[in-house]
Amino acid sequence: MSGIVADALAIVVNAVFALFIMAVLVRFWMQVVRAPTRNPFAQFSIALSDFAVRPMRRVVPGFFRLDLASILVALIFEFALQAILIALAGHNPFQDPAHVLPVLFLYSFVELVRQTIYVFMAAMFIQAVLSWVAAHHPMSPFFDAFTRPMLKPVRNLVPPIGGVDISPVFVFLALYVVLAIPVALIEHALWQSLRSQL
Repeated sequence: MSGIVADALAIVVNAVFALFIMAVLVRFWMQVVRAPTRNPFAQFSIALSDFAVRPMRRVVPGFFRLDLASILVALIFEFALQAILIALAGHNPFQDPAHVLPVLFLYSFVELVRQTIYVFMAAMFIQAVLSWVAAHHPMSPFFDAFTRPMLKPVRNLVPPIGGVDISPVFVFLALYVVLAIPVALIEHALWQSLRSQL
């Protein structure tokens, strides 16, 4: 397979898997925060992920408010995505399974953490925009409930300025720092370890 074809396939595969994994993560977190599901966004996430999450629930029960089946599905698909991307790059991720697979599993888990942060950053951005320009939009209750657990502690410390809630700015910056430092450093270390073993 030529490099151009492999790169094109990698882009397509990455996009398809990323969309599905994001839908599963949204499904997982909206159950944790008890966000309302009677809206198109939530229904899309549920419909897209049902084929994998429902069968997994027969094997993996929930734990308190945690839908372990959803997070396991997300991790399995992230692991599969990383293995496919490595294969498309011309390497065999299963040539030394005892050493490669544990590192690949950890790398996949860190990628899920990164994508979870992206989900909350996007939700906070949408929630902030809706609160400023369309507070009574039908999607507002969903994004308000989805982001409230992260925003409420900051709102208690930082009151609105001139009637404007600036708590999303502080939370957004905090999440960006988490992405830019610990997550990026761990990803880099795991990726270097993977490259040395492939």
